[in-house]
Amino acid sequence: MAPFHFLMRHLSNRELSSWFFLAPVILIHMLVVAIPSISSLALCFTDWNGFGKINFVGFDNFIELFDDRVFKKAIIHNLIWTALFLTIPIVFALMAAFLLTGIRRFQMFYRFVFFFPYILASIVNCLIWKYLFHPIHGLTSFFNSIGWESLATSPLTTKETSLYAVAFVDGWHFWGFLVVIYITAMYQVDEDLYEAADIEGASKWQKFKYVTFPSIRPMFLFSFLIIIIWSVPAFDYVYILTSGGPAYSSEVVANFMYFEAFRNMNVGYASAVGALMFIYVFFVLGFFWSLRKLGWEI
Repeated sequence: MAPFHFLMRHLSNRELSSWFFLAPVILIHMLVVAIPSISSLALCFTDWNGFGKINFVGFDNFIELFDDRVFKKAIIHNLIWTALFLTIPIVFALMAAFLLTGIRRFQMFYRFVFFFPYILASIVNCLIWKYLFHPIHGLTSFFNSIGWESLATSPLTTKETSLYAVAFVDGWHFWGFLVVIYITAMYQVDEDLYEAADIEGASKWQKFKYVTFPSIRPMFLFSFLIIIIWSVPAFDYVYILTSGGPAYSSEVVANFMYFEAFRNMNVGYASAVGALMFIYVFFVLGFFWSLRKLGWEI
């Protein structure tokens, strides 16, 4: 009890009230996130199947992982996924946000239109696009009817296009979120800078390059950070649309981990995958922390 009384004497009433309201959140976080995460890190050195005896196997799971053909393919797909989301949605979102800043009427309506796919549940978005890609009832049947046989096959069922089709659907849902955060940042730019650029005869592209983009750089880097982190556990759209198929052509790391844990009952093996994902996220956070040390604000 001595540490408790010590804290009570040295904390102000305001600090005590803050900790009082934070305590339930911290407790829930510990029960739902922290303790399962620590348990998973411990299980990655075992061969536990979820029910039976837990046997310590050392680094055998990691050795097996790096020889697993499907896991290697999933890593490559995650890298492709990250590269796609760090380019196409960001470029289109920046363009849309910059163009929307020049529109004065119905601003909120346009923001809602762009943001609406993001607020829809993943299953709703996936069902919409699954129907559009359906070989009989969707757009593919229309392409077939007008003689475009090359587009008459569902991209979700073709090995060469399945990963990109899933990324397209997820990007369609996600890029509106980027539009909203970029346009919010752009409205914080000092109008005097634009007036000075107008006096100098700057074009729209020059104003974007030398005024808008440098001013929203912290938000831009923040979007880079969240995309890289969110690309690691990308799961829902892959699972709903293709389940990683056909023939593992759209398999990603999180989907691979799910099937190993809940279909193959290799909990220890799946925990090793989770440990590698955990290390990767901390590596990314360390990289952006080093950027802050170099003066790049995030």
